[in-house]
Amino acid sequence: MPQLIHRPYAILILVVTATLFAGNHISARIAFEHDTGLLLAILLRGLTALSLMLIIAYRQRASFAIPAGQRFWVFSLGILIALQSLCLYSSIVRIPVAMSLLLVNTWPMMFILASWIMGKRQPDALTFGLLFFILVGLALVLDVTSLGNMTAEKQIGIILGLLAALFLAITMWLTQYHLHALPGSVRSAYTMMTVVAVMIIAGAMDWVPGGLKVPQATEGWFGLLGLSILYGIAFTLLFVLAPRLDMGRNSPVLNFEPVASLFLGFVFLGQFLLPMQLVGGAIVIAGILAIGFKGQ
Repeated sequence: MPQLIHRPYAILILVVTATLFAGNHISARIAFEHDTGLLLAILLRGLTALSLMLIIAYRQRASFAIPAGQRFWVFSLGILIALQSLCLYSSIVRIPVAMSLLLVNTWPMMFILASWIMGKRQPDALTFGLLFFILVGLALVLDVTSLGNMTAEKQIGIILGLLAALFLAITMWLTQYHLHALPGSVRSAYTMMTVVAVMIIAGAMDWVPGGLKVPQATEGWFGLLGLSILYGIAFTLLFVLAPRLDMGRNSPVLNFEPVASLFLGFVFLGQFLLPMQLVGGAIVIAGILAIGFKGQ
């Protein structure tokens, strides 16, 4: 077993990683505001992550052979990540980045509910209470009393954010219960291969009009480059150091991502949430952290 990094440093690394992920989404919004195609952004991000995963797998001398019984699940994982990426980036285009990320970070709640329904875990009163606590916070973030007055674009953005969370929850389910035996670098490489292939096919078939459109301004190119580099660094940092970060204990720290996006979104995009929405966001993050650390 690899030697664990001292916990304060592990938490710092996870905070930096969450901030890099948030920066990736801020860069994506900048790229999209300058007419960058949705598919092109996901394609370039996927190619960057795939290249890094192939390098890691090669250095680890990992075998790329997939047991026959797991090939379907590996392919399904790639499709789900492709759909999750499309939904998340489509949500970011329509609503503030922080709101999108708060919606996506409800996936642990969906995972827990699915675990109860499928009989993988036994319900308990404390977790149920925390889930209700998160739902109250989410209602404040979404300002549910004014949903009927929101534009159709914002309503679609909220739905897409929740769909992104759903796809991510299913992805985590498959990883934990069907693909846990497959080496992480190999699983990630095949996942990114599928994502890249889906984006190329979708672009060639014009399933998303203008999906492969290049940026129309220098800022768009910087956004496109930024989202690829930041995602690649964060993804690789998390993957390489995960065995030493005691993720079973410290992974809830990654929920710092929406907090980082609030600051970055204000600085680079001029986005902000209403005070009550900020309170709701704090409730959501606190609830998710409580669930993550419960029983540690």
